[in-house]
Amino acid sequence: MNRLLTGLGIPLEVQTFFNITADLTFNYGNQVERYEAGCHIVPSTQNLWFAGTCNATHLIITYSVMEAMAFITFNRHRYPRMEQLAFIAIGNRLQSAQGDWIRQSFPGRKVILVFGKDLVGHITDIRLAAAIKNIPIRILYKGEEIHIYRDRCLQVFDQEQLSLHAFQEAFGIRPRFRTGKPVRFLTFLDQLEHDAER
Repeated sequence: MNRLLTGLGIPLEVQTFFNITADLTFNYGNQVERYEAGCHIVPSTQNLWFAGTCNATHLIITYSVMEAMAFITFNRHRYPRMEQLAFIAIGNRLQSAQGDWIRQSFPGRKVILVFGKDLVGHITDIRLAAAIKNIPIRILYKGEEIHIYRDRCLQVFDQEQLSLHAFQEAFGIRPRFRTGKPVRFLTFLDQLEHDAER
């Protein structure tokens, strides 16, 4: 049990599942994510961090291990069997090789994408879903609009309406991926830290 995580409200069973150590560093192969009081460093890397089993039925993908723990802390009631879950943290910037590896390693899984509730988070949802489905897309910013190209098809979205759901609807992508977004905060970790300060 880690005192800092316990203070944030992360249950012991979640800490055990994530194999938490005292120093809260998470190895991505060539770099590490580090969390301390008041400091969270998430690497940019082509490698991934993984927890769970390769035959899990649900795959939850986040930027960071801390966000993954925060997400499951708030949503534990939706996933009563932790052994059916696998978690992947991609670091703070999606790399195309990561999407390829996820697609090849976890075919047919139920995928939940847990990225921030901002424009960057929505674009990461879209880019990763397209990579997992092996759909080449191109995303361009044009003023207040986001232009997404798939082959010769163009769909235009206002920044406020851009979401994974809108992208999937516009391009007819099935089966659909799910997203996890907190109601009041940018990330689940932000919400956890806010609640712990009260």
